[in-house]
Amino acid sequence: MNVVLISPHFPPNVYHFAVALQGLGATVLGLGDTPYPDLRPELRAAMTEYYRVDNLSSYEALLRACGHFTHRYGKLERLESHNEYWLETDARLREDFNIPGPRPALVDSIKRKSRMKRLYLKAGGAAARGALVRTLSGARDFAAEVGYPVIAKPDIGVGAAATFKINNDGELQRFFDLKPLAAYFIEEFIQGELYSFDGLVDRNGEVIFATAHAFNRGIMEVVNENLDMYYYSLREIPEDLRQAGLLALRVFEIRERFFHIEFFRTPERLLFLELNMRPPGGLTLDMFNYANDVDLYEAWAQVAVHGVYPLEYSRPYHCAYVGRKWRRPYQLDFDAVLQHYGELIVQHEAISPVLAPAIGDYAYLLRSPDLEVLQDAISAILALR
Repeated sequence: MNVVLISPHFPPNVYHFAVALQGLGATVLGLGDTPYPDLRPELRAAMTEYYRVDNLSSYEALLRACGHFTHRYGKLERLESHNEYWLETDARLREDFNIPGPRPALVDSIKRKSRMKRLYLKAGGAAARGALVRTLSGARDFAAEVGYPVIAKPDIGVGAAATFKINNDGELQRFFDLKPLAAYFIEEFIQGELYSFDGLVDRNGEVIFATAHAFNRGIMEVVNENLDMYYYSLREIPEDLRQAGLLALRVFEIRERFFHIEFFRTPERLLFLELNMRPPGGLTLDMFNYANDVDLYEAWAQVAVHGVYPLEYSRPYHCAYVGRKWRRPYQLDFDAVLQHYGELIVQHEAISPVLAPAIGDYAYLLRSPDLEVLQDAISAILALR
């Protein structure tokens, strides 16, 4: 099987996909913009060939690269980046080279928040009220209907980029005076807790792995207010969260992919926020593995090559991600964190500056079967002087 991996070196942990594919006998073809000598040795060893382009945003360069791969190795059977930023590019290349997987029409329904929300509501799900607005008067009408505050986010956007909380008419006017040209989706502000339903589906759309995470706050607040963030996996998935997540998978017909679906929980109900048909960001894939004593990199490779994979797991641990930012004055320094909580810490590392505004400059992964033990450690690690 010939598998093209777009940007196989970033985020740093995705090199495991190449290693797992090679272990199953796949021909791994890397396509990226980083010089070959700068790639980690494990990734270089796993690839049959690496094609470097000067700019991954140049579609013509990517077409030439995939044409080269086709000429040398035959039909390309899978193409993947596992990265939200490249979803549309992945889909175009799949269509142009007739590669199985999501095509532009499906990606468009996922990338456009307005279409995503409309399809989920049509299927009977519950979601926050929202509207695609292009004029100040339209935005004012919507705000009058739902009340302030409202959230303004690009209809097509990654994470919390260019997302704003608007508290009154004056702020709405200023937003329209300065907003980017992109179409914006305006949504009612939900005061609730953020949860995700995450996992992997096989070629038939059957869930072979599922988990859930609870977040201390949304990415928008973390980015806009330069705050810390943490989240942790649940050992039991609430049934309403499971059913709401499964509905989203059916609505968007997700196949042979990771998924990350976000919801707000209020005292009254669970509300769909958005679906991402790629792995959760940062080190969350590693959290999957630590919380369940499994290898989801291997599981995805098995699904890509064979279509199905009977993964067994039991969620013996909670696993927490704790992100710290360099500029915040923490009570515990690095050595003190390791001294006090080293028995809980399964991984710790610096985060790429590209991802740091959203998830912190330095991350600790902690695990324990006891959620209270993790929560005490999180509070101490993030405590300020």
